Amino acid sequence: MAIPADDPSFTISASELRSARDEMQRFLLEYRFGMQEIETKIGILREEFEHTHAYNPIEHVTSRLKSPDSLVDKVARKGIDPDFDTIRARITDIAGVRITCSFVTDVYRLFDLLSHQDDITVLQVKDYIAEPKPNGYQSLHAIVEVPVFLSTGRVAVPVEVQFRTIAMDFWASLEHKIYYKYASQVPEGLLAELKDAADSAAALDHRMQRLHRELHGPRPGAIVAV
Repeated sequence: MAIPADDPSFTISASELRSARDEMQRFLLEYRFGMQEIETKIGILREEFEHTHAYNPIEHVTSRLKSPDSLVDKVARKGIDPDFDTIRARITDIAGVRITCSFVTDVYRLFDLLSHQDDITVLQVKDYIAEPKPNGYQSLHAIVEVPVFLSTGRVAVPVEVQFRTIAMDFWASLEHKIYYKYASQVPEGLLAELKDAADSAAALDHRMQRLHRELHGPRPGAIVAV
């Protein structure tokens, strides 16, 4: 049972607060290192593509690590036990990397190259490109596990990796801003326009991919979504 914050019988010492803070920081540090491992792998692939294939399939890469406050809020929303073992098992998006590609074929190609590395374990894949969400959202989401080697030994860290095109990323950014502005209570008419914009973005992706293929031909080893 939760103890009211103003209950005089509930006290916590400064040393206990520092200990809890330090434990949280150590916990999140593992995820920061896991995120950096994925960023390094993607950076190597990008540089290798540029030098070997004279082509860069990656437009940009961003990453984010949940703050302690954001993590605590998610634990409360999901109603899970607030211990680190449970959090590790139940929350898989503490660390995230987003890879924005030029074309849809590049999305699948990069996912394939990353997921087939022998120290990467794919835990979950949600392909919202092949099957977009009802609102039109498209992206390829993967939860991958990467090893991090600490002074205390090896730790397997889950990282959420999202692959999307420029058009998908632009749409998702706009949708996020609209939902934030309307506090998630978006008018029906605007929702319909967002869905129409998502369809237009998907059509643009396919058109630009076709034009690129006509100009340059299919790239060796390219992986095409089915």
